[in-house]
Amino acid sequence: MENNLIGRFAVSQAGHDKDTLYVIIAQEGSFVYLCDGKFHTLEKPKKKSMKHIALCKDSVSMDMVKRIIIKKKIFDHEIKYAIKIQEKGKEEGYVKE
Repeated sequence: MENNLIGRFAVSQAGHDKDTLYVIIAQEGSFVYLCDGKFHTLEKPKKKSMKHIALCKDSVSMDMVKRIIIKKKIFDHEIKYAIKIQEKGKEEGYVKE
């Protein structure tokens, strides 16, 4: 399993959740597991094909990425906060996809 996508932000491009921002928490073949901290929690992530998402250049903090990879305790509210900050920066023009 590759860890290079873990922690990166991704936008859904297909399905009922189109244009929703997620954090990638795991990768398995051509599928990724996405979390938004609200509807798709760390305990029940959304499984989505790589061809149905658009990767963003940014990712969560390196500390959070390390905790996701080693399965150390991470909370849904931390994921929600990271997504909120990313969306706010995007609205203000500071974040480029």
